[in-house]
This record gives sequence, C-alpha cells and structure tokens, in this order.
Amino acid sequence: MNVLGLNAVFHDSSAAMVRDGRIVAAAEEERFSRRKHAKICVPFTAWELPVLATRWVLERAAVTPDQVDVVAYSYDPALAQADESDVIRDDWEGLRTLYARRFPYFLRSDFPDIAGADVAFVQHHVAHAASAYLAAPFDRSAVMVLDGRGERTSGLLGVAEDGNLSVRATQNLPHSLGLLYEELTVHLGFMRSSDEYKVMGLAAHGNPVYLEEFRRLVRVNAPQFSIEPIDFALFAPRRSASDERFDQRHADLACSVQARLEEVLLELARWLKSKTNARYLVMAGGVALNCVANARLAEAGIFDEIWVQPAAGDAGTSLGAALYTAQRRGDRVQPMTTAALGREWSDDALAGWLKRSAVPFERSEDVALDAARAIADDGIVAWFQGRSEFGPRALGHRSLLANPRFAKNLERLNDVKGREQFRPVAPMVLEERAAQIFEGQLPSPYMLFTHRVKPEWRDRIAAAVHVDGTARIQTVNRTNEPLVAKMLDEVERMTGVPVVINTSLNTAGRPMVDDPRDALECFGSAPIDLLVLGPYVVRRADVHARPAVSQALAAS
Repeated sequence: MNVLGLNAVFHDSSAAMVRDGRIVAAAEEERFSRRKHAKICVPFTAWELPVLATRWVLERAAVTPDQVDVVAYSYDPALAQADESDVIRDDWEGLRTLYARRFPYFLRSDFPDIAGADVAFVQHHVAHAASAYLAAPFDRSAVMVLDGRGERTSGLLGVAEDGNLSVRATQNLPHSLGLLYEELTVHLGFMRSSDEYKVMGLAAHGNPVYLEEFRRLVRVNAPQFSIEPIDFALFAPRRSASDERFDQRHADLACSVQARLEEVLLELARWLKSKTNARYLVMAGGVALNCVANARLAEAGIFDEIWVQPAAGDAGTSLGAALYTAQRRGDRVQPMTTAALGREWSDDALAGWLKRSAVPFERSEDVALDAARAIADDGIVAWFQGRSEFGPRALGHRSLLANPRFAKNLERLNDVKGREQFRPVAPMVLEERAAQIFEGQLPSPYMLFTHRVKPEWRDRIAAAVHVDGTARIQTVNRTNEPLVAKMLDEVERMTGVPVVINTSLNTAGRPMVDDPRDALECFGSAPIDLLVLGPYVVRRADVHARPAVSQALAAS
C-alpha cells in the first residue's frame, strides 16, 4: 500500500512516503523553496503547502499520483472546530482550521490524480506519537508527546504495544509547555516557532534565580499541568530582535524556565512509568527537541532507554501520519534506521553542477582523507554526501566540519554562519570511542541529547564544549556511515583527537543546504576552505588562484 503523509497546516510543512510499511522518503518543503520553516510571512496561517516536497517523495518512491492509496493528513479539523461560529470566538485556531480546509483543494489543484485516493485525518498529537513509537525499535514503549498545540490539546501520554497506541492522558489548552517556551523565545527577541533552541543555548549562560517563581506559575498534578499567565518583563526586559546585546537577566530567565521545564518533564515521566511499567520511552513533539531536557530525563534513569524522533517537530507529523495510517490499514511497519530520507545526486549530476558553476574542482582519490587533512590544518570543510537529513539536525550528510581542538573555532564557526556567539556547536565521534570522552545516554546517533564532557577531554576539544561543560554529540556507527567513520579515523591519526565539530551546512536565516546549488552558494558566500561534494573537492585557494581553469571547465 502506498501512503502519502502530509503536514500542511502547521509550520515546517513536509511530505513523506511509506510503501508497504517501509519508509521510502521524507522531506521538508523549506529544503526546496529555501524559505526557512516553509514560512511565507509572520502570521501562523501563512505556511507553504508542501507542493515541491510532495512531488519529490512521489518521484523517489516511483509512485505516480494515481497509485497513491491513502493520503494521511496530520491534523483533524473536526477536532479543532465544532462549527463556523467557533472561528469568530477563536480566531487563532479558527484560521488554522480554515487553512486545513484548503487541503482538498491543494490535492485537486496540484495533484488532481491523487484526488481519488482515500483521505485519513490523523490527530496532530497521534501523528507525533506514531512518528516515534512506530519508528523506534521497541515492541512496547511509553509515549510522551509535548509541543505548542495541536487541535485542542498540547500533549499526549500513552503506551504503545505491538504497533497500537493506548492514550492514557492528554493535556488541554491553553496550558502548553511548548507555548510557554515559545512566548519566552519571542520575549528574548527571537523568532516564534523556530528559535527555541537559541533559548536553550542561552540558558547555559544563566542561573535559575527565578526558579521558585516559576514553580508557582507552572504547577504539576500529573498527568496534568497548569500554567498561569506570565509577564516575562517582570524578570527581564523584552529584547528586540535588532539588539545584539544580552543582559544577564535574560540568561537567568532562560535558565529558570529551562530548569522548570525539566522538572515538569521528570514528573510526567515518573507518572507515565508508574502507569505503564514500560522499559522504554519514545518522544516526539517540539519539546522533544530540547536536548538538555532529554539528557536530564535519561540521567534520571526512569526508563532503560529513551528514543526521540529525529524530526520531532511538526515536520515529523507527515511521517507519523503515514506510518499510523499504514499500520492501521494492515501494513507491517518497519522501524526507522536512518534520518537520511531526503534527496541525493549521482556523481555525474554533481559534476554537472560544478561545471555549470565554473569553479575549479577535482575528483578526489579519497575525500575522507582530503577532508581530514583540511580539518587537521584548521580549515573549515563543507561536507555534502548522500541523502539529505529529515529534521533539523545535520548528521554528516549536509554538514560544516571543523577542528575541535582550538577554542577560537567556536567563534569562528558562529561568524561563518552569521549567528549569535552564545550558540554551541556539536561534536561527532565514533560510537565505539564515545564513552571514553562523554558521559550520558549512548549511542546518540541523532544529536538529541547533551552529554557531559569528561574533565580530561575538555581542553582537548575546547571548541565543542559548552559553558556548562556539556556537548550535544552525534555518535557515528561505522556500518551505517563508513565514509564519515573513515574521516574521523584520519583526523585522529593526524591530530590525536577522535572528534570533529559538526554543525549544519547553512548560514543564519537560511534552511539547511539540500541540493548542490545550495552547497555552492554557501561555499561562495562564507569563508569555507574546502567543499566536498560527493567524490569531488573544491578548494578555496584554487577558486581564487585559477580563474582560467574555471573558464575552461565552464566551456567543457
């Protein structure tokens, strides 16, 4: 059975294809349109429909529109509004509902041959949940979903067994941990529904001096919580987006809210454990992208292991809706083994892009070795290999790589990317070496937990260590990522350090690089020393030193 999953009403619109229970492709619209989070303008209703992503996932699956059996939509308008009068009483959610009603017209206008397929509306938080419990490698698991809002709720707690979900509790609006964090994000001068990770990074620079106040404002009676109206200006002045400075009060406020969020998650997790006695916990929803909170949950030892959907935000609901519908209609769903579910190009196609771009390039005999040499020489490497990642983390397919040994490289990378200097960067390390350097849940292939860096390693990988002594690591499995593993081996051979900084290949305000043109544009606009594009390398020195070669290549 061919199931097309869509997220087309919330931010990060996306499409996914599940064929006979197997995940074939998943992609966010932003990677095609180049508008971050698929946002057209500021109002919540102005998100792009995933037209380009849908076309691509069908092409990747070799499924023609008329071969789609079911379209699974990660939102149920019937649960959001009872009648049209509610639109007037609740403009915010009403507008979302009206937007959801564009869905049939989207199919008929852009994909008329799909119009005959069945349509399955999947509740937003159920889609989130399915993206975790059906994708994780467990037969039985507790399920925690927390985000800003779905139709009328902001979260779900339950248990999944043999592919079936039993919901034990839901959290009604207006109480929402995701919206709490989102409003704080706006107060601190960042973008709503996209910059929460900046608040998480800023929190490490503060102290939880307002924690007692937030314990009174955010109360838990598990499985429910309640949040009083909060005036963040009582704790720190509102910051404008144009202000480059941060008051210590901003960092203390961020730290206090982060600390209370972690406490609430711990209470909910303990309740869930008591009601399910599950060994494993799976998580999705935007709050599950908070890797600091995830690490604290893991450290508490409530569950034996925690698995977080790599695309835990709303993009992942297209995949969750598709998996849920496939399972409910009789397909045996296969677990997710990689986040590399996006586009890729053949070597010939990559060479064609390089020639059209008129840059000097060469086919490398060993791209892992060339990249390692550049990193050992303290160069910055743009690394473009295989299929792009689904979700917000660069995992060795669309990455910027650098040497972690020099503390200045943190500032240097933030300058290259044009982002705030308090932002950390992430280290990648071979799975078998991780426990020698880091403490925390291992392995961690999707970069969704922070880990304490052992004291003897902090100076050796100074650029990768955040101010609180932690790092958000990615562990690399040799079997799954042989080329990245070889690059890490070569770096260790040259430098004695088995760690490389890995951050997303993009600059501030732009989506992660997805296609070769994006990579070439990023290379051309930022001080990157080496671009590795499949088997080809482009050296910054050659670009400046050999213009005649560029002309010859352009003509070939």
